[in-house]
Amino acid sequence: GELLRLRRGGAAAGEAAAAAGFPGAMLSEVLLVSAPGKVILHGEHAVVHGKVALAVSLNLRTFLRLQPHSNGKVDLNLPNIGIKRAWDVARLQSLDTSFLEQGDVTTPTSEQVEKLKEVAGLPDDCAVTERLAVLAFLYLYLSICRKQRALPSLDIVVWSELPPGAGLGSSAAYSVCLAAALLTVCEEIPNPLKDGDCVNRWTKEDLELINKWAFQGERMIHGNPSGVDNAVSTWGGALRYHQGKISSLKRSPALQILLTNTKVPRNTRALVAGVRNRLLKFPEIVAPLLTSIDAISLECERVLGEMGEAPAPEQYLVLEELIDMNQHHLNALGVGHASLDQLCQVTRARGLHSKLTGAGGGGCGITLLKPGLEQPEVEATKQALTSCGFDCLETSIGAPGVSIHSATSLDSRVQQALDGL
Repeated sequence: GELLRLRRGGAAAGEAAAAAGFPGAMLSEVLLVSAPGKVILHGEHAVVHGKVALAVSLNLRTFLRLQPHSNGKVDLNLPNIGIKRAWDVARLQSLDTSFLEQGDVTTPTSEQVEKLKEVAGLPDDCAVTERLAVLAFLYLYLSICRKQRALPSLDIVVWSELPPGAGLGSSAAYSVCLAAALLTVCEEIPNPLKDGDCVNRWTKEDLELINKWAFQGERMIHGNPSGVDNAVSTWGGALRYHQGKISSLKRSPALQILLTNTKVPRNTRALVAGVRNRLLKFPEIVAPLLTSIDAISLECERVLGEMGEAPAPEQYLVLEELIDMNQHHLNALGVGHASLDQLCQVTRARGLHSKLTGAGGGGCGITLLKPGLEQPEVEATKQALTSCGFDCLETSIGAPGVSIHSATSLDSRVQQALDGL
């Protein structure tokens, strides 16, 4: 109701907006932003040893709704993890935030993190996920909005289709949504949504700024991230990552997949160490496997490029072969798991091809769905995987990156989740 009242009372809205430190038009605008997760298509583990990895956007999205309001508070609501926090804008305004200055290109210092913890007022026994989510938010809010005459009073809700901690880039999608919404509301970048649009995206330059800030948010959460997750979430499509350099594939097709979460917990650090030990123990055996995985990534990149221009059925056959070969290589590196073997068997019995994605040792796997596959067949496969105790979702990879939506265009499930129903 408040919103409609503000829309109708134009002059009053302008005054309220000015009082809240907003440019005139801003107070009535609700921003709805979404960003995709990511999966590694090829190159996991090999990438640690200087080989190419291909990361693709996963069309399970994180959604953010930002509503300016005039109650002098900034609210953060994260229904997936049951967090509701509010801060007094005047109190945040009065803090000395000069400690954020140096945070532009370096990893946030432990000193900055400590200061942010004080600002956040989090209890000592606060869960790690909650602490990191809140710190990333405050860091981005204070850093991006402090250029305003006054810090804006906002209500922010973030809800995600991505399971956290599954190696699917959920924290990056969160940081990307926050960066995009805060930069837009503070008019650092223009809102690309025009009247009558259902959805739109920012320009290349604006996306670069979003990505830069999202990387800072990821640093608050992960300390020293590679930057791949936030880049995939910002740009969408497919990226190659090689020795610290990230580049976007020109054209990559959206491919239908099943994403299966075995729900077997894994320890990424231990799996990475296991591969390193195997390489040291059997250099003549393991080094060629890594070289071979590198060649798989490059061949896949080439095929995706072709498909972007002129898709043909035989390209899917090549993608399937590459998936099978890479899965066997990953098993040879010692990062497989019985649950992932089971996923491969169940899907192979139906003529489908799967591989692990991410660290392995459990976690998630992807299954390529060829065009022309009948829906009952897909349903039967999902059913078979679910009866193994796995979570299975039908989705796509190569989806668009961070996007802005009109209120009417979001499906009701997303609307309800953001409304906390």
